[in-house]
Amino acid sequence: MANDKGQPFLAPSCELPGDSSQLTQVTLVWQKGWREDWLKFGKPVASLIVDRRQRKEFYSAGQVFGLVCWAANDFGTVRSSLHIVRAVCAGEAVIPVPQVDPGGDLLLSAFGWPKVARVFRLIDAIEASGIDPCDVAPDHWRHIHNRLAARETPRSYSPARHRAWLQRKALTR
Repeated sequence: MANDKGQPFLAPSCELPGDSSQLTQVTLVWQKGWREDWLKFGKPVASLIVDRRQRKEFYSAGQVFGLVCWAANDFGTVRSSLHIVRAVCAGEAVIPVPQVDPGGDLLLSAFGWPKVARVFRLIDAIEASGIDPCDVAPDHWRHIHNRLAARETPRSYSPARHRAWLQRKALTR
């Protein structure tokens, strides 16, 4: 949707923070039955509705989000992927991630619906233990990525492990 000057609308009650060039931008596209992108988790600082089929979500440095991309053609699903990304500071090294500008610290990638569904179950288990996936230790997402690549079973993320991560993080501030 756009206003009479052709400019995109900001989502209600969302404005881009002062220096939006320091934000990580995630583009989400929705074309029912053909392409559907969504966030499995994440807390954007702002949203921008471009039109009926596209919106942009913005994240500050250090925020973690899970981007799900699905596409199909006349014969069925052609792409299923899940990327768990940490937004980075300006000047920090980035890994290119589709639909994420300028890229980010890629913590986990899963391709193909069976692997994506397996990560969904792990995320659901984390949420069931009362932990927000946005706050999970980045090393745990890397651990899951590496275990899936090796066709091994990842360790669970317990509240005790999460407390240890929070204490370690507090020491480095």
